[in-house]
Amino acid sequence: MAKYLAQIIVMGAQVVGRAFARALQQEIAASQAAAKARNSAGQHSAAASSITGMSLQEAQQILNISTLTPEEIQKNYEHLFKSNDKSVGGSFYIQSKVVRAKERLDEELSIQTQDHPHSQQKTET
Repeated sequence: MAKYLAQIIVMGAQVVGRAFARALQQEIAASQAAAKARNSAGQHSAAASSITGMSLQEAQQILNISTLTPEEIQKNYEHLFKSNDKSVGGSFYIQSKVVRAKERLDEELSIQTQDHPHSQQKTET
């Protein structure tokens, strides 16, 4: 009886181990494919997405931004942040998502200004 129980436990562990290894291989392949896709969009942008945990598209959807302009980002951020304040019955979770979205968009703006410094310069004479 104990021998059969030990065999069942060993076989179960082998099945779980193989499934885990297969899942890990699939995750690595998916991660590499995502990295290649992000590479076409720019390495800095991909790094910012992984650091903030939010993609550029998600951040734009949260703040309802179509073009990356600092004024529009700030305006929408302030409105959504105040609207979701707990003191006015808002959601702390949504408010934190709004903050993270603004951080992600600000990071993207700084990346764009690093990549294209001449397009952001104004006449400073």
